[in-house]
Amino acid sequence: MSKMYKTIGLIGKPEHEGALATIAALHHYLEGNDYIVMIETSVANKLNKADAHTFDIVDIGKQADLAIVVGGDGYMLGAARVLSSFDIAVLGVNRGNLGFLTDLSPDNLIEPLEAILDGRSKTEQRFLIQAEVYRHGQLKSSNSAMNEAVLHPGKVASMMEFAVYLDDVFMFSQRSDGIIVSTPTGSTAYSMSAGGPIMTPTLNALSLVPMFPHTLSSRPIVVDGDSEIRLVVATNNHEELQVSCDGHVILAVMPGDEIRIKKCKYTLRLVHPLDHDYFNVLRTKLSWGNKVY
Repeated sequence: MSKMYKTIGLIGKPEHEGALATIAALHHYLEGNDYIVMIETSVANKLNKADAHTFDIVDIGKQADLAIVVGGDGYMLGAARVLSSFDIAVLGVNRGNLGFLTDLSPDNLIEPLEAILDGRSKTEQRFLIQAEVYRHGQLKSSNSAMNEAVLHPGKVASMMEFAVYLDDVFMFSQRSDGIIVSTPTGSTAYSMSAGGPIMTPTLNALSLVPMFPHTLSSRPIVVDGDSEIRLVVATNNHEELQVSCDGHVILAVMPGDEIRIKKCKYTLRLVHPLDHDYFNVLRTKLSWGNKVY
């Protein structure tokens, strides 16, 4: 019987002892079952596996059928921004805190992994967004985000002014600490903490969540996922402004700049065990909607 996944990449946090131990166990199991294993170079160096097939994450994306990412959601977000550009399935092993994107537990790994490798799994496509900063009509910088793109001042508790357009139609102007543009995947992250809605992960939608607006009437709004959102920064703002992509990548913004946010052309193909239940994840991770009797 032919294998569903023949070549498997192992990616993880090289400075995390637990992640390294899990990757070492995965490497031993996969090689023992005749899979071609590609280990991310930084991880292989930490594991002293000089004789292993070591590659960077881009080569893993190009050549592997499945990437197993070991770490927390933050590490998965970074890997996702790269791996989404390739036709590769992605599976997460949780070595962090919440683990919304990393399904498998390192304490119960082999049995569910065997089922997934045998094809007993389900997949879903998660879209990313692209944030682009324009200055005087010229593209200055851009990056992708799986969770959210956030326009905000560079220092804490400093308000800014901006206008929001949806597909070139004016929506509103605002004076606030910024705004979060979130994907459904990111709706349980920073957006939720700011009072945004929880969106089921396969929904084709984006949410716009104001951050501490200086008004009593501002509310989050959910819009079509194929919309282009345009944020125009007022010229009277201070110069220390930023767009943060997943809290990792920072794009510098100047007064008068325009930020365009829209869906990426690539999606991330996430693999889940057959018993994966999104609402159970919400109840388990966030104590959301637990039964009261």
